[in-house]
Amino acid sequence: MGVRFRVPLQKLHPLSRAIYHRYSGNNNPHRTPHRTAARYFTSMSRLPMRPLKPPPRSGGHRYQQQRNFWVASLAARLLRLRYILLGTAVGGGYTAKKTYEEWKEMLPDFSEYNWVIPDFVWELSEQIDLDKLAKALPEMEDMAKLLPDFEKIGENFTFLKSLLSSETSGDPALKATDASAGAAHDAGDKQYKKGLLGELILIQQQIQQHEEEVQRAAAANSTRSPPQGPSPNPNPSTQTRKSSDKEKLDQLQEELLRTQLKYQRMLERLEKENKELRKVVLQKDDKGIHQRKVKKSLIDLYSEVLDILSDYDANYNTQDHLPRVVVVGDQSAGKTSVLEMIAQARIFPRGSGEMMTRSPVKVTLSEGPHHVAMFKDSGREFDLTKEEDLAALRHEIELRMRKSVKEGQTVSSETISLSVKGPGIQRMVLVDLPGVISTVTTGMASDTKETIFSMSKAYMQNPNAIILCIQDGSVDAERSIVTDLVSHMDPHGKRTIFVLTKVDLAEKNLASPSRIQQIVEGKLFPMKALGYFAVVTGKGSTGESIDAIKDYEEDFFQNSRLLRDGMLKAHQVTTKNLSLAVSDCFWKMVRESVEQQADVFKASRFNLETEWKNNYPRLRELDRNELFEKAKNEILDEVISLSQVTPQHWESILQKKLWERVSTHVIENIYLPAAQTIDSGTFNTTVDIKLKQWTDKQLPHKALEVAWETLQEEFARFMAEYKGKDQDDIFDKLKEAVKDEGIKRHKWNERALDSLRVIQHNALEDRSITDKPQWDAAIQFMEETLQSRLKDTESVIRDMVGPDWKTRWFNWTNRTPEQHVRNETKNELDRLLKLHDDHTAYLANDEVTTVRKNLEGRGVEVDPVLIKDTWHQLYRRHFLQKALSHCNLCKRGFYYYQRHFVDSELECNDVVLFWRIQRMLVITANTLRQQLTNTEVRRLEKNVKEVLDDFGEDMEKKTQLITGRRVQLAEDLKKVREIQEKLEAFIEALHKEK
Repeated sequence: MGVRFRVPLQKLHPLSRAIYHRYSGNNNPHRTPHRTAARYFTSMSRLPMRPLKPPPRSGGHRYQQQRNFWVASLAARLLRLRYILLGTAVGGGYTAKKTYEEWKEMLPDFSEYNWVIPDFVWELSEQIDLDKLAKALPEMEDMAKLLPDFEKIGENFTFLKSLLSSETSGDPALKATDASAGAAHDAGDKQYKKGLLGELILIQQQIQQHEEEVQRAAAANSTRSPPQGPSPNPNPSTQTRKSSDKEKLDQLQEELLRTQLKYQRMLERLEKENKELRKVVLQKDDKGIHQRKVKKSLIDLYSEVLDILSDYDANYNTQDHLPRVVVVGDQSAGKTSVLEMIAQARIFPRGSGEMMTRSPVKVTLSEGPHHVAMFKDSGREFDLTKEEDLAALRHEIELRMRKSVKEGQTVSSETISLSVKGPGIQRMVLVDLPGVISTVTTGMASDTKETIFSMSKAYMQNPNAIILCIQDGSVDAERSIVTDLVSHMDPHGKRTIFVLTKVDLAEKNLASPSRIQQIVEGKLFPMKALGYFAVVTGKGSTGESIDAIKDYEEDFFQNSRLLRDGMLKAHQVTTKNLSLAVSDCFWKMVRESVEQQADVFKASRFNLETEWKNNYPRLRELDRNELFEKAKNEILDEVISLSQVTPQHWESILQKKLWERVSTHVIENIYLPAAQTIDSGTFNTTVDIKLKQWTDKQLPHKALEVAWETLQEEFARFMAEYKGKDQDDIFDKLKEAVKDEGIKRHKWNERALDSLRVIQHNALEDRSITDKPQWDAAIQFMEETLQSRLKDTESVIRDMVGPDWKTRWFNWTNRTPEQHVRNETKNELDRLLKLHDDHTAYLANDEVTTVRKNLEGRGVEVDPVLIKDTWHQLYRRHFLQKALSHCNLCKRGFYYYQRHFVDSELECNDVVLFWRIQRMLVITANTLRQQLTNTEVRRLEKNVKEVLDDFGEDMEKKTQLITGRRVQLAEDLKKVREIQEKLEAFIEALHKEK
């Protein structure tokens, strides 16, 4: 029928292919079609289908019978045709409905792709009621019912034709139709199978045939060869036959080589086409990457497990035995070049003879739509098709390597994790190690050689690691170091792949190319391997591109006598074949060992959980990061508590501490010198001058120092009080470090200094005491200050002269010789003060001489400096005692103060001085309190947050400050659980891929 056509199934869209499979007709010629079976159950199929005779011209009874029979027969057939058409209509409608439902289920959800529709369409939908318009249109199901089912119509017409035909037994029409349709389908399939794939199969058969012919020719040549020893009379016919056999053998070998190369080129062309197709598919799939949850590839899941294991400090004998490809070789053997050829990009830094690989580099290779590279701990993508990105990537790798090397070392064991994606890249995980060296040169650490050996052994001793042993083919095999190391770690060669690099130089320099054959056959080195490969990684120029190197490698092996003479097999050459072989070995090893490793980590998790339950049954399993977050919240709560301190508390503390800081200066440098004046005017002038000098130079700075110290002490007090509230002592070191660093970073606002100086200057200039309570408060303040000073002075004098007679009698102590001299000097000076009660603060020289001579008369030798020092303390006590007496007299002097001490012998200017000092302290404390609560507490909180953020980003700092077995156990539990979960997810994905 015209509506039924045959198309090769491979050329259909996947959606159409699914429908084609479901609704396509029966292609099996041995199975009876359903319409033929349906015809066997009709009554009309049993009627003889003879051609009708025309009625005779003359009427009669016979003619009437024949006409009636013909009319009845036609009516019966039309009645059955009605049922057939009715059944066809019902079946067609049901099939259309079913087809619509299945198409509807198979279509994807296009709501995720609304972003593709331009904005003007949505603006148009606001102007036009599209819903109303859509409701006016007929439903899709009704439209599907209206469309004719061409397949059913074709089947029914064929069935009707068979009913009206005269041949009913054999059904030749239907058989012919099915046969022609089947033949057309087979012809289409055969036509599709022809082409490149069929040519490849044919070439492969030719290669096998040529190899068999070469082997038979070689066997026949060996059987016809004469016995050993010289032949005296060689037969000319025998020699001719030998030469012809040799020519035939050479011809067959050349033909075999050409066929293999042709086969290889076709495979590469197929792979290239497949690569382009996969790139297109991946790009289409990549468009919706932000519209749905990203599904990680199998190799990415596996790489994440290896990254976690590299940071995991294994306990309980849980070792990392997961497979990876370990690339080892002598320095400058070409390890990095081989890895770049596998990754299809020049991604590593290069140097001529210099050690460039200074730390292990883990490279995760996977397939993707774009050729990009990315570090594990960075979100930047390097486009490997752009030279500037390649240069930036090489520079970044070199910086990371140098940064990982500690001072005084040459290499580092810290792993740099890098992922490379691109079309056609084989999936695997490789670790490039520093090259093995034989001699430590100038500039290297003395233990560099041993460090590289131990690092290589640590990676290779993994029983599931695949060792990619790189050997430089351009140097003598006897100079190889790495082969002995590999043979020691893998003596049976069950997981080693040997790669011979720089074969082009080896063929040019070696006098006997058969040594290369011995190497790749495993006969020259003592080590054994799963496979041997020979590769060429360029001409040695750093500017060569990967494509140029591939072309050079292909041209070399096409023209090389190594391949032409059969020394190397076609599957043993090129980095392409190497990468395929390494990838196959890698995934084979992964499938064989990954489940066993998952069981090991499951057992380790059980051990860790058991230890936690026994030692910390009532504590949650918080790792170091979670503990840091908990401590961070507690510290911030303590800082916020500073804002809840009452103003009265702040002012009381500030006022007290400020007076403790400045009281000595006020008494010694202001009050005592002013008190030595002869009248009140001089006293007030001296006080004003000294207060002005003090305010300009020292007082504001002292006030800010006091405020800053008060803030620190209050912060420490709150942290100490919070510690008593069931705080975890595991945070002590962290909180102390945060407090110290926060205080160190905090600096008082410098603009507050000038404003504070003005406020203090204005406060000290005011002398107006407005009421009696202020006067009494000043008297009390002065009295307390003088009593405190007198007490300190008497304590100093006691220390100078030693214990008195009562203390000596009860405690059995004596004075020292110096104290005896001091005591005698004190007694002599006391007599002087009693004689001159109004003596000045300083002794005259003649007075010092008199005192010294009086002491010498009593047999006491004394120095004039000691006399003056003793006089200073005695006069100080004498002055303070007189000032206290005067203070008691001034308690009733407020009335005279209001009259400015006119007509009064009582002058209380010292009380006014202490009132000015007291008022300055109150105003300064209030100003500092406002600065603390409004500005400095918030700035301290900000500094503490910054410190916590810096510590949170510094894992080394957190490790130093949050320590203990509990922390380490929680860390191990988290790591083991994460490893186990990711391994289980990887195993599940691996089984799905199978």
